[in-house]
Amino acid sequence: MADILLIEDSKKLSHDLGIVLEFLGERPIILARSNWRDDASSQGVSPEKLRMVLVGHYKDSLMANLLQDLVAWDPGLPIVLLGGQNLPELAESIKNRVVATLPLPLSYQPMLDALHKAQVHGAHYARLSESGNVRDYNMFRSLVGASPAVQRIRQLMSQVADTEVTVLITGESGTGKEVVARNLHANSRRATKPFVPINCGAIPPDLLESELFGHEKGAFTGAISTRIGRFELAQGGTLFLDEIGDMPPNMQVKLLRVLQEQCFERVGGTKTMHTDVRILAATHRHLEDMIATGTFRQDLYYRLNVFPIEMPSLRDRASDIPNLLNELITRLEYSKRGSVRFNSAAIRALSLYSWPGNVRELANLVERMAIMHPHAVVGVQDLPRQFQLPDDELPPITLPDSLSEKPVSLVSFDQCPDKSDEDADDTVTVEISRVVGERLAQDPHLLPLNGLDLKEYLANLERNLIEQALDDCGGVVARAADRLNIRRTTLVEKMRKYDMTR
Repeated sequence: MADILLIEDSKKLSHDLGIVLEFLGERPIILARSNWRDDASSQGVSPEKLRMVLVGHYKDSLMANLLQDLVAWDPGLPIVLLGGQNLPELAESIKNRVVATLPLPLSYQPMLDALHKAQVHGAHYARLSESGNVRDYNMFRSLVGASPAVQRIRQLMSQVADTEVTVLITGESGTGKEVVARNLHANSRRATKPFVPINCGAIPPDLLESELFGHEKGAFTGAISTRIGRFELAQGGTLFLDEIGDMPPNMQVKLLRVLQEQCFERVGGTKTMHTDVRILAATHRHLEDMIATGTFRQDLYYRLNVFPIEMPSLRDRASDIPNLLNELITRLEYSKRGSVRFNSAAIRALSLYSWPGNVRELANLVERMAIMHPHAVVGVQDLPRQFQLPDDELPPITLPDSLSEKPVSLVSFDQCPDKSDEDADDTVTVEISRVVGERLAQDPHLLPLNGLDLKEYLANLERNLIEQALDDCGGVVARAADRLNIRRTTLVEKMRKYDMTR
């Protein structure tokens, strides 16, 4: 298991951060800024043994020097800044190594987001290192997921991004075809030039030629001035032809000529204009079937389908749903449009849904839940009807073994005779936290990636255990207290706290 390097001068803050990281199942290595490199070497710490570096809050000059040293130490190591600070003036190559910033005091969800981003960063940098291309380690960050299908897409993208090859991206609506196209452009030699998208199915057929190639003044009724088209706008960059399957046949012929000869004329013009653009195309249609019916030209298909990328549907990569939820919620919070959380049962229900609208449908659901249940934890019962399943179709929610097998042995008050009832209450809560924390660290699948309200979770757990003990003991408080290994007065206080009757 890789470690996390924490560079922080404050002993108190570094101690507190270390506890948080240990609770999350991480192994922090804490060093001061002044001699961090020598101390790391003396302790046998090397970059390849680390998952990420957490950097404390420093003045701009100190921060700049520290970041430069870290990048020089290992250019591929993810860096996360603490304290929500702004980056000092640095080279872009150094700024790009910072994958996240974490506000203080540290909370679970932002920390989990940073760990996930660092993991994606590390995996991608390793892939680029193997291929000999580490020019941009942040490649494809917006393509969220860790399933084999997504890994395959990333591999294909890494092979074709820095070439001039025409790419045809296929897949159902809402699978992220434009996300792939934008990533390919951002990681190509044309990244500093324009990325110009056009939806071929959203423009009336009689206007599509003008949109693509432009028109001269007076070329048709309403052409009151000369207008440049998308090919000219994308000069030197990338032109993304979305929904190419909806392009009318007469325009397919003209597009084919441009692809073959790299030149065109504006509508109503006679001047031949040369174009230097890379073509990326996408469609949700089956072009082979359209060729068979005569609605799509076979020669154009071969021109576009030089390097095909087929996007998987969301139902074919259901294991990515927790990661996608995490990313969508992060974007929602970043744009200040609210926030929401999903419990593990709701995530399981979403994972069993067929998702005809794919990631776009999931994004719409997250935004709807943020409006209906702002800053709340959404359960299965809160989801729209089509996402809900009968209880017998959902996998059972199991408690940690240490809680479900013997709930009465969480803590024995008899072993702490010097503690008061209030201390006993705290002891029980702390012990529950410890046991749950250990279990969550051992089994990350128990905890949804987008987090949960730990206080509420523990309160519900404690209330359920008390109810079980009372039911087993016929409502006799004294016997239930013995069953829970706490004093009767402590149990009475807890029952009053949760508004439970005898």
